[in-house]
Amino acid sequence: MLATETQINDLVESLRRSNWIALDTEADSLHCYPEKLCLLQLSYEGGDALVDPLGSAPLTPLLDCLATRELILHGAGFDLRLLRRTRGFVAQQVFDTEIAARLLGRPRCGLSDLVSEILGVELDKGSQRANWSQRPLTPRMVEYAHEDTRHLSPLRAALDAELARLGRQSWHREACARLIAHSVPGTPDPTRDWRIKGSADLDPRALAALRELWLWREEHAVERNRPPYFVLSHEILIEIALRAGRGETVELPPAVKGAQRHGVQQALERARELPEASLPAREQHQRQPRLSNEVQGRVEAIRRRRDQRAAQLGIEPTLIATKADLVALAESWNEAIGHMMSWQSALLSP
Repeated sequence: MLATETQINDLVESLRRSNWIALDTEADSLHCYPEKLCLLQLSYEGGDALVDPLGSAPLTPLLDCLATRELILHGAGFDLRLLRRTRGFVAQQVFDTEIAARLLGRPRCGLSDLVSEILGVELDKGSQRANWSQRPLTPRMVEYAHEDTRHLSPLRAALDAELARLGRQSWHREACARLIAHSVPGTPDPTRDWRIKGSADLDPRALAALRELWLWREEHAVERNRPPYFVLSHEILIEIALRAGRGETVELPPAVKGAQRHGVQQALERARELPEASLPAREQHQRQPRLSNEVQGRVEAIRRRRDQRAAQLGIEPTLIATKADLVALAESWNEAIGHMMSWQSALLSP
């Protein structure tokens, strides 16, 4: 694994000479909090490389090099969001083999399936849930990591040739460009992120307890570098908040010990001391207005046209337009069609 500045600079020189670069990442959300970028896998003409982002060597030269090239990835959405959030990296051009397979109408689009069916190679997926923050990596983890990128270039060549034969290369380029544009990580919303599953039935005092418990759990999870659910589960948070809201004695589970118990009790005390006017209100979930018969009729007409085009092309109908797209198009065609990709617009037009 490459971890020193010299090793990474040498890799950059090799990448600059290569006609193609394949990329993948490994993160750890099971053993770390917040989620951490733990490994960069690269394949290029002449070799494969693993780069350790947990070391002290700067990755800027490598990321600057990658930003100038087309990168071959499979299911690139997660990788692009992770790299953007943790390293501020934004790709300029990608070839996503999963998107290509879907646009070709292939029934199975997983990397293992495509590599097996197109290249005749069977991948070992036994390390998918491994602890990628551990060092050193086991030999099996190293091999698994290499396998994620070393077949992407021949896979790209095969898929791109088929896209060209069917006249869908421009569709793929546009879809990949949109993927990059949408690879912005979600922004935390402290006003409602604590409203976890099961909170809708809690009264305002119990909601206050839940909010304080959730904030305490977030802080404790970061301190312990453990996912929040492993500090206290959602179910336990809801149960404690419910009892606190009723004014009942709260018995903490045995797993909550020492300073952790003190932190929970402090959170509940803060919730108890809040004046009524400061308690969080129950969320009022507004039902979506029922579509008029006229709009529903347009939805069905557009759906039939979409499904007919999809059947002719042998692709999933939702690639052309999702259910939400159909409604938006039916309500305001001129506005909604402007947000579609050009090939989608062409397929949807009467």
